[in-house]
Amino acid sequence: MSNESLYKKSYFARLREFNGLVPKAFQAFVHFDKQALNEGKLTTKLKELIAVAVAHVTGCPYCIEVHVKQSKIQESSKEEIGEAIMIATALKAGSALAHGVNALNAFDQVEDEELYKRSYFNRLKEFSQLNGDTFQAFIEFDKQSMKQGLLGVKEKELIALAVAHTTGCPYCINVHIKGAKRAKASKEEVAEAIIVAAALKAGSALAHGVNALNAFDE
Repeated sequence: MSNESLYKKSYFARLREFNGLVPKAFQAFVHFDKQALNEGKLTTKLKELIAVAVAHVTGCPYCIEVHVKQSKIQESSKEEIGEAIMIATALKAGSALAHGVNALNAFDQVEDEELYKRSYFNRLKEFSQLNGDTFQAFIEFDKQSMKQGLLGVKEKELIALAVAHTTGCPYCINVHIKGAKRAKASKEEVAEAIIVAAALKAGSALAHGVNALNAFDE
């Protein structure tokens, strides 16, 4: 192995070594991951698109490789995969912007033990005065990413909700759970989307374990 190379497709084959190192935990994760991606209230195709979007937020190249291939097997088009990735991009940027309201509170020395309140989100509009052109450009991008395309609004809101749970943005979760409800998503469908996000977030940590094995064995 080249010391300069940190990621190769072939490294992913080392994942099975965890079955020998921590067999019970590894097998439990594999079972959980399989159950999370199995068809339920949501189709396997949508779950794989959710997985692709989440993988772009966790930044796991192995997960991207696996779930793009699985999305193709489920007959997702390149355009549909592109739409899912744009949602992930908008939500990842949006979580940074949403947390900006906490930055405004900190800058203004707001005396409140509560770090997250729904009402704080109202301060977001202040960025239109602080950095108007860029703020409006983001709003337009976010709007376009969530607009119905090859993927419907309901599908996009479920993808966005899963990504919001990956970024850990409470404001984004609040916004997109409401969006999912308006788009007639059921609580069961919402739960399945969240479980896919949980599996992918855990899976990215495990997948990066192959790099840890490489580093340990140097």
